[in-house]
Amino acid sequence: MSKNMTPEKITQKDLHGAWFRWWWANEVPHAFDRYISPSLLLALMPLLRKLYKNDDDLREAYHRHLMFFNTQAIWGGGTITGIVASLEETRANQIANNEEVTVTHDLINNTKLGLMGALAGIGDAIDSGTVQYIFIAIALPWAQAGSPMGSLFPWIGFTLVTYLYGYYFTRNGYKLGRAAATELVSGKKMTAIIEGLSVLGLFMMGIIASSYVKVASVFTLNISGKEFVLQNILDGLLPGLLPFTVIMAIYFYFSKKGIKVTNAILGLTAVLGVLAWFNIL
Repeated sequence: MSKNMTPEKITQKDLHGAWFRWWWANEVPHAFDRYISPSLLLALMPLLRKLYKNDDDLREAYHRHLMFFNTQAIWGGGTITGIVASLEETRANQIANNEEVTVTHDLINNTKLGLMGALAGIGDAIDSGTVQYIFIAIALPWAQAGSPMGSLFPWIGFTLVTYLYGYYFTRNGYKLGRAAATELVSGKKMTAIIEGLSVLGLFMMGIIASSYVKVASVFTLNISGKEFVLQNILDGLLPGLLPFTVIMAIYFYFSKKGIKVTNAILGLTAVLGVLAWFNIL
């Protein structure tokens, strides 16, 4: 075997470069036929060039990672990038050493296809359903006070935190290989973590809603010289009853009709407008 045909070792710097390229470009080349596979190939290209010194092998690897691919950017993208790098390194060494190639083209593709949906579900539940709302809840008082950090902090915090643990997933995906998927997709510990974070996300949404959704009644009624204020009666029954009612109405609408935000906004505006017209709200 010629020395210049020997695959080079993948370093931590290479892995960080792959993660950064994926993180930066994961939605840029989005297309219906390949979805975001060009982003994955962009991330892997320098690694593949270090591994495959034969042009035909390199061309095959490029083609392999241009096939349909779609997943969540952090949990799916980071983990799969690391796993694929590990599999490609093993395959390249097997080819270079004239060994039996057990890491086949189909094995790599099936690994990606099998993981991209499961990891996307985990990532969406945690990143979009929990982590971002924690930063939003922290920053809302600053936004109400007129501080620019009220709008900047959620974006900066979410970007920094997800970038760091996405790189962690990339490193561990490479280190553990296909076993990394088992650690993330299955197991009681991960299930408990996901359930706990989902509950935390609901708490954060409840905190935000109770603090910042303002709905109050202005309806009053004078009976025998005594004034009855509807809002005082409602507060006596359950403080925050009207905001809670509005939020639950939107929740049940989304549950029945799907996430149709524009329809919900228009419908809610119409209902509240009518109630305001009759001096009820």
